[in-house]
Amino acid sequence: MAQVANKEQSKGSVQSLNRALALLQLLAEHPDGLTLAEIAPLAELAPSTTHRLLSSLQALDFVSFETDTNRWFVGLAAFRAGAGYLRRRDHIATARQTMRELVAQTGETSNLAVVKNATLTFVAQIECNEAMRMAVPLGARGPLHASAVGKAILAFSPSPQRDNTIGQIEFFSLTEKTHGTVEQLRADFQLIRARGYAIDDEEQSIGLRCIGAPIFDEFGEPIFAVSISGPTVRVKAEKVEELADYVMAAARHITDQIGGIAPRAN
Repeated sequence: MAQVANKEQSKGSVQSLNRALALLQLLAEHPDGLTLAEIAPLAELAPSTTHRLLSSLQALDFVSFETDTNRWFVGLAAFRAGAGYLRRRDHIATARQTMRELVAQTGETSNLAVVKNATLTFVAQIECNEAMRMAVPLGARGPLHASAVGKAILAFSPSPQRDNTIGQIEFFSLTEKTHGTVEQLRADFQLIRARGYAIDDEEQSIGLRCIGAPIFDEFGEPIFAVSISGPTVRVKAEKVEELADYVMAAARHITDQIGGIAPRAN
């Protein structure tokens, strides 16, 4: 009889845990909070059961209750648990599989880059099989004002951070198509934000065209950009929009995989 009782108790504990985690997930999907009257039907639980579970979560600081509005919210302990996951993520390893798929879809080399301290650095690359292809050593730096990845990150960065970085750029010309002034670069940023991707249209090297899109973190800020690069004889102007769809889809997928969130379109 004792064994049966223990099994029933264990089963009940698991059920309570599942229900509590479901409530936590429900609150996570409603950043403005929910009242008990709203939560119970959404969770398909009795109000008394819902309140008991919420109180248990509140005791552990996984949820909080706002007396002024009678609303329940995700608590600080849930944030700490999420932060633990964020610390163990390996963004580059996560991105590489999607980059392989992007190479298979487009037939062109894919790069992943990051901007830090006004410096663009390439941190991952998946090469295509074409004899004529772009190859960049990992750790190599690139020009922010003349690269699709650099411009993609800057265009979607918060204004103060973007302005600070722009102030550190040396607008040297690499080709006759390189942006030579701040005004030209800012005008390009407007186009990039409107369409969702950046183009290096022979701005870094004649005969080379690149398409890049930003990857966002959990705060909606760009932390990486993924791109494809290839010779203009293959990455033709009339194919840019089609190829950009693949690049943007890859960026969105990586953003989702690392727990990021793309900012809402204005």
